Amino acid sequence: MWKGLKQGFKVTRERMVKGARTVEVVHGITSLSAERADAATLLGLVRDHWRIENPLHYVRDVTLGEDACRVRKGTAPQVLAALRNAVVHLLSGVRAKNHPEAIEQLQIHPDQAQALIGIPQGE
Repeated sequence: MWKGLKQGFKVTRERMVKGARTVEVVHGITSLSAERADAATLLGLVRDHWRIENPLHYVRDVTLGEDACRVRKGTAPQVLAALRNAVVHLLSGVRAKNHPEAIEQLQIHPDQAQALIGIPQGE
């Protein structure tokens, strides 16, 4: 199958979203043998991945739709990633509970969005 493949695993995530229970099943593969990585170790590695992924990449993927972007040629993907990073940085300057709420607030109050990027008010 794949050179170096030692084992596969399945992680089932359950959570409550707006009062409704959601279940997500994720499958993975690893080059770590069962002797080097038992189920608990693999779960820890998956959690560590998301601890690293969440602060920036999760916001870019989920809130800003990076995974849905089909731009693949030239330097455009890197440029778009840099722009998304800038947006995440700017959103951190908005008083809101989370990034989606910050985006909504800026959509309702475009003057605040202009102020974030240094456009003087009333011009």
